[in-house]
This record gives sequence, structure tokens and C-alpha cells, in this order.
Amino acid sequence: MKNIILFDLDGTLIDSTDAILSTFQHSFKEMNYDFKGSNEDIKSLIGYPLDVMYLKLGIKEKFVWDFVDTYKKRYKLISKQQTELLETAKESLQYASTFARLSVVTTKTGSYSKELLEHMEVMHYFEHLIGREDVQNPKPHPEPINKTLELMNVEKNSNIWMIGDTELDLIAANSAGIKSVGVLCGYGDISTLKKHTPYIVKNSLEAVKLIEENSRL
Repeated sequence: MKNIILFDLDGTLIDSTDAILSTFQHSFKEMNYDFKGSNEDIKSLIGYPLDVMYLKLGIKEKFVWDFVDTYKKRYKLISKQQTELLETAKESLQYASTFARLSVVTTKTGSYSKELLEHMEVMHYFEHLIGREDVQNPKPHPEPINKTLELMNVEKNSNIWMIGDTELDLIAANSAGIKSVGVLCGYGDISTLKKHTPYIVKNSLEAVKLIEENSRL
């Protein structure tokens, strides 16, 4: 049986909190928007697509994509300097690549994400990276997972898992009919993750080890 592991990015493999928060604040300033919320309000939405985040933060729908464009211009400039791999991320990818095929499913912009992972010298572990611009319906819709598996030409009897830190990852996995592991190194809380999967671990390395153990059963 073939093993397939799909990874989320933010909070699962990388920590881009500083880059995200500073870029949101930059976009508010550039667009002359008097943001009354806090950085914690922004953090609570990490994992959603940018357009959804801005809507939830109070931006009117007709202006959302102007904010997104402003965000992307700034993020592209500072993301590499303000983003780092989480502590066990590289080890987890090295381990996972010994027994599984790997890809990334993220709500981040795919082109920027590839550049970021290449900069961190880990992109070569992945066969594909599906980002926000590659689908009509981002997570928690199953479309990004289904598209990734289609590109990977996955065999029907494959053992397929999604590793993610928010309920968006786990809901998408459930909707796509695959298994999932929630990790606590990111932005989701354990009580929320437990609603969607029985498998909750500390980080991506523990998740990969859990998947390997299950693949032997």
C-alpha cells in the first residue's frame, strides 16, 4: 500500500506569524483603514484565505481584493526574512520522505509558498504544492485535496493522510474521505481539533511517526 501525506504550511511546517501580522497592519495603514481589532484577532483567522480574513476583520466586500493586493505586494518582500521552519519541520519531512509521497495543500498563495520553501531548502521533498490561486474553493472545501491527489495520480488503495493545525485542514480531509492528524504547534486549539479527528499530536514529526505506525497495521 502506498503512503501519501499532505501537509498544511502555516502552523504546521512554518511559523510566519510575524510576517502575516506586520503585513496586515501595513495593508491597513496603506489603505487608510482604522483597524479597531488586535493582532490576536488576526492570528485567530490564520489558515483562512486572505479575502476571508479581511472580510472577517471588517473590510467591506467591494474593497477586499484591494486589501489583498496590497498585502501580497508587501508579503512578497518580507516573507523570507520573517518566516522560519518550525522546530521539527525539516526532520519530519526527512522522515516522511522515507516511506511516503508528499505534497502541500495550503490557503497561502502557491507561487510565494514555493519560493519560501525553496529558500528554506525543503521544497524538493514535495511533488506538488496547491495554493489559493490553484482552486476555486479553498479549505475547508475538499477541492484542494482532491486536486492534489489527482495531480499525484494516487492509487485507489493508497493510505492517505492530511497533517494540519486548524479545523479547516481536518474538515477538508474528512470531506475528501482521507485521514487526518491535528498538530498543536500552530493556531488551532485541542478542543476544536478533537471535533474532527481522533489523532492529535504535538507537532509534524509526531504526526509523521503516528502515520508510519498506522501504515504497519
